[in-house]
Order: sequence, then structure tokens, then C-alpha cells
Amino acid sequence: MRGFVALFPWIPLPLFSVFTRVAIELTFILLWKYRKRMEENLSLAMGREFPTREERRGLIHRAWRNFGQVVFETTCILFASREEIRSLVDVRGEEHLRQALARGKGVIALSAHLGNFTLIGARLAVGGYPFSVVVKQPRDRRFAGLIDHYRARLGMGTISAKPRREAARQVLRTLRRNEVVLLIADEFKSGGVQVEFLGRMAAAPRGPVTLAMRTGAAVLPMFITRDLEDRLTLYIRPGLDLVKTGDLQEDVAANATVFSRQLEDMVRRYPDQWNWLGFHRDGRRPRSEIGRPQTVPPNPEVRVSP
Repeated sequence: MRGFVALFPWIPLPLFSVFTRVAIELTFILLWKYRKRMEENLSLAMGREFPTREERRGLIHRAWRNFGQVVFETTCILFASREEIRSLVDVRGEEHLRQALARGKGVIALSAHLGNFTLIGARLAVGGYPFSVVVKQPRDRRFAGLIDHYRARLGMGTISAKPRREAARQVLRTLRRNEVVLLIADEFKSGGVQVEFLGRMAAAPRGPVTLAMRTGAAVLPMFITRDLEDRLTLYIRPGLDLVKTGDLQEDVAANATVFSRQLEDMVRRYPDQWNWLGFHRDGRRPRSEIGRPQTVPPNPEVRVSP
């Protein structure tokens, strides 16, 4: 990694772009197990919108391409100036972030593995907003430290998701300083709160909800999506209104549903920019065993890239 980053400035950008496109096609063929899981999840969640296998495979290929573009853009951003980062990612809804920070309790940025999620922090950091992200660190400590170093170069802090208690303490300290903390909350696997997501029951992560309820921090959905010409835009939505009835368990479940619906809305709008790997690995099980059938009508605003 160090060698590649050191050599990158000497590699002509068009050559690296070609290499990225070739790598996307090769990995799409070779990593067929991941591709199959993505297709299975897409079929279960949005089979009505994409009824044929050709349509689903085409969408998954575009999602795979999106991830390749994420890697390409994230690498390029390491050597970009502040002005170049600003020009690369447009921002819509920044007034919502300013209003939330004016409350003085920090901001939880709620997002997903959608679009170019890796650039949210870099774009906010160059805008002058203190920013940290909660991440699952690689097992190799030296590699994890190197990635943290690259984030720091872009003005981002890193909070390790494990151990969980220490992660919670760091998030609390960061929010008390009235800063922004990014939580990627679209891994619907196990140990969470049961919610309906894309027409099936899934275990939504509990952490974002409990942190928001405990701290009083504003929760702002944030997503960077790409348009048909690969232009990136960071959309900052208004703060979410939390359910507060006094019944802790009921409130956690209700707010988990509020959060998951924000994520579902973006996945339905940009299905070819989500990774489709966030569900528990149960794609081979019948629909009756993994959740209720889809009851949400097809979204007429589904947007897909060419």
C-alpha cells in the first residue's frame, strides 16, 4: 500500500483509469460468489422492479462499477488540493448541517455503503467541519494504522468500532465537542433491532439509535451519489425527529425503523450504487424463512446509471 501510494503521482491518470476499468471487469468475473450473493439479495428485495435475470445482472454490474469508481476516486483524493476536493463533490443541504451544529450537541451523519460514501468526510473536512468516522478496522494493526494515517491526511479522525464500549466513549467525547461523527448503518445482519427493510425483516444495528437517544445529537442522513455523468453530489438531509415516548425498548425499535427507512429510500432511488451485501448470508433460504414478502409498491423514482 505504501509503495502504491508513493508511485501513484507518477502514474498517468488515464493509465490508472484504464487499469481500474480492467480490474472492475476481472473481479466481476473472478469474485463470482460475491456477485451471486448480490444478485440473490436484489432478487429478493426488488424482484418486481427488476423481474428478469438480465436486468438484475446488469444492475449488479453497474453497482460493481460504482465500487471500482469509489476506489479510483478515493485514491485520487489523497493527492488532491482542498479546492480540487470541493470541485469534485458538490454539496446540497449544507444549511441543515449548520443548523444542527448550532444546537451544540454534535451531529450523527447517518449513511450507507452507497454512492461514494468514502468521500463524505473529506468533503466536510475541507469545508471546515471537524469530522470522525466509525470503522471496522482491518485485523492487521499496521495496515489499520496506515489507513488511519491516510484519513488523517484528509482531515478525518478515526474511531474503531471495536471494542464497542471504547468506541461508544470516543463517539460521546466527539459529539460533546460538537463535531460530526459518520455511522455507516446498512449492515442488516444479526444482533440488532428487527425492522422491515426492502420488503424483508432484517436486524438493523442498534448503535446509531442508542447513541442518538443518549446524546441528543442531531441525526442527519448524508449520502454522496453520482449522476449519469459520474458527477458527485453530497446530499445532507434535514435532521430526523426521534420518537420519545418514555418506553426505552419501544423507542429504540421505532427509531431503528425511522433510520432504516431513510436508508431504504436511498437504496430504492439508487439501487445500482448500493453494494447489496448488507444482509445476513441467507440468500439461498426461501423468502418465507427470511422475512415477509415485499409489500412496498415499486418506486417510480428508481434511478440507475448507464
